[in-house]
Amino acid sequence: MSRRRHSDSENEGSQPHKRRRTSEPIEIEDRLESLICRVGEKSTSSLESNLEGLAGVLEADLPNYKNKILRILCCVARLLPEKLTVYTTLVGLLNARNYNFGGEFVEAMIRQLKETLKNNLYNEAVYLVRFLSDLVNCHVIAAPSMVAMFENFISVTQEEDVPQVRSDWFVYMVLSCLPWVGKELYEKKDAEMDRLLSQIEGYLRGRVKTHVPMLQVWTAEKPHPQEEYLDCLWAQIQKLKKDRWQERHILRPYIAFDSVLCEALQHNLPPFTPPGHMPDAQYPMPRVVFRMFDYTDAPEGPVMPGSHSVERFVIEENLHCIIQTHWKERKTCAAQLLSYPGKNKIPLNYHIVEVIFGELFQLPTPPHIDVMYTTLLIELCKLQPGSLPQVLAQATEMLYMRLDTMNTSCIDRLINWFSHHLSNFQFRWSWDDWSDCLTVDLEKPKPKFVKEVLEKSMRLSYHQRMVDIVPATFSALIPAEPIFIYKYEDESASSLPGYPASITVGNAIKNRATNEEILTILKEVPNPNQEDDDDEGESFNPLKIDVFLQTLLHLAAKSFSHSFSALGKFHEILKALTERDEGKLHILKVVYEVWRNHPQMIAVLVDKMIRTQIVDCAAVANWLFSQDMAHEFTRLFVWEILHSTIRKMDKHVQKIQQELEEAKDKLEKQQHKRQKDSGDEEDMDKNSEDEEGQLEEQIERLQEKVESAQSEQKNLFLVIFQRFIMLLTEHLVRCETGSVDISTPWYKNCIERLQQVFLMHHVTIQQYMGTLENLLFTAELDPHILAVYQQFCALQL
Repeated sequence: MSRRRHSDSENEGSQPHKRRRTSEPIEIEDRLESLICRVGEKSTSSLESNLEGLAGVLEADLPNYKNKILRILCCVARLLPEKLTVYTTLVGLLNARNYNFGGEFVEAMIRQLKETLKNNLYNEAVYLVRFLSDLVNCHVIAAPSMVAMFENFISVTQEEDVPQVRSDWFVYMVLSCLPWVGKELYEKKDAEMDRLLSQIEGYLRGRVKTHVPMLQVWTAEKPHPQEEYLDCLWAQIQKLKKDRWQERHILRPYIAFDSVLCEALQHNLPPFTPPGHMPDAQYPMPRVVFRMFDYTDAPEGPVMPGSHSVERFVIEENLHCIIQTHWKERKTCAAQLLSYPGKNKIPLNYHIVEVIFGELFQLPTPPHIDVMYTTLLIELCKLQPGSLPQVLAQATEMLYMRLDTMNTSCIDRLINWFSHHLSNFQFRWSWDDWSDCLTVDLEKPKPKFVKEVLEKSMRLSYHQRMVDIVPATFSALIPAEPIFIYKYEDESASSLPGYPASITVGNAIKNRATNEEILTILKEVPNPNQEDDDDEGESFNPLKIDVFLQTLLHLAAKSFSHSFSALGKFHEILKALTERDEGKLHILKVVYEVWRNHPQMIAVLVDKMIRTQIVDCAAVANWLFSQDMAHEFTRLFVWEILHSTIRKMDKHVQKIQQELEEAKDKLEKQQHKRQKDSGDEEDMDKNSEDEEGQLEEQIERLQEKVESAQSEQKNLFLVIFQRFIMLLTEHLVRCETGSVDISTPWYKNCIERLQQVFLMHHVTIQQYMGTLENLLFTAELDPHILAVYQQFCALQL
């Protein structure tokens, strides 16, 4: 390598030369990293000649940079799985030239595999095992030792008292390697492989699949079945076996080097025992394979592989890997997806759109933030303006047509994606094609979807624009103008009991009266809850809150900032008015009354009031499930507020727990230091004892705060689930007594919202499973409601 050999004859011993020599290894290391990471990308020469050239460069650098090269290769095996066969070929070529390096690489990969499993990095572990299995094709690893490793993995299915998700993952890991290495292993070890597959088949037959309905995007099995991921992969592997392990899609650069590689000596994998189950292990959740298109949907060009062909699995797996690698850089990600190898043999745009929607709709949560998928699809439309927008429009039309059977959580994400997408394309859409939604009950999924899309679009634009973009026939679905509704606005309200006080309070606020002065004015407000002759104690006065908050928010209605500022300025008064639970509920009721045409304002004000502790999380949950909000129960903004409230509570608990952990660490360090320095000076001992005493007191206080916060969090979930059970039970009883079908649009929405709460907050809810089971989800509960809880429990079996 020319850059490695600098002449020593010039400037011997001079400073510039010394500087260059010390930075030279770093320069070379960076160059090695760049060469390895970029191999296989666009180049004027063929991939094979690039690999051969790179193998020569690395072989020459092995004496000085072996550890660095090992590190980089292990890293790309884990982090660039879409280029798996490129790197296995490279390792194969290096092994053929330097047997010892091949052995060290295999050992380093095994060490890395153990580390990833220990750290719960299961996706990365799958990529590492797949890499090792493909090394069999490159004559680096002996086939019998790979089969032995697979047998060890499958032995996990025989373990007792372990969660099903653990066994599932090891089975998935083995099956997902077979498209790459199945043919080679069957040629060398057919009897052992038959035994292995029959063991897997036996395991799959006995699996519990209660969880599947909770994870399906659609409840209908037509036009495409929504299969559980292991069942689908098993069917694909069965078909591959039937086709004599012939697949036509994996790029296999090592075939070109077969004459070189088959001469290489192979390594045996060291015996690998899967690490035992640990109670804190977090195995990947089961999934359902998202299917949206088949060969009939892509009429022109190459045919789309069938849902049970292994090519479909390989293509989808590689596209998922590209997104996983590049998701933070939307432009790079879009370019990489569109330059997918073998793109001329498949309808690539259809595969890309299906994979992106599959991730967006993945339950319980998408792998990445929702907005990433929106920006990625916009970028793809820019790069392929002649073809991709048409496929995306076709997909959107299909999703709209299947809304009746679509999971409510997925409809929420579709609303957010579609409104955001439209805002980037001047809100242009063929709305007339969706006029069928105007002829059905407005509570049904299609009209609700269009209404929510327009509501979300208005947040990204303005009301008049919404009126202009949709046909006049859609007027019933256009959101109301987001204006403030002030009931003490004009003279016509003078007969209302709070009218005189609202004028006085308004003037006091304008004249910058003190909080005490305003509270004095509010004391004079008549109490509709108190009889004239009732002088005993002071009962709750809703009119005080009504007069003050209506007037305050009216004066601050100009913007979010004005409203936030008003809540901050009069925080003391609002706290005084909401000392009781009735006050907290009433303040939320007033916010809804004045801003009922502006859901976004309601959401941000409720969020602000939780942050400033004017209301608590349980009060928000009680208000959302109250009779006052029953007519809004199926609106998206209601559930956004509820989930945001649960997340706030979660963050609050985590923050205190972190403070407690930090205080404990500090105390431990302090004690360790004291033991180390003991016997030095008495004064120092006394100081450190005082500090320790303070820390112990602080830990005690934080311990109490954590317990109190967890109790509050548990109470919040009890409130939410109790309200769900009450509403659903009332509906079921009403339908039973009236002999009507329970499956109304309201019921579908409500039961799926219950599923959504379980799925979105599953990590937190699992801490309180015992309490929920003892108090709410008992055997006496209606089977329709209990089924949701059982599906949730089955997710982590």
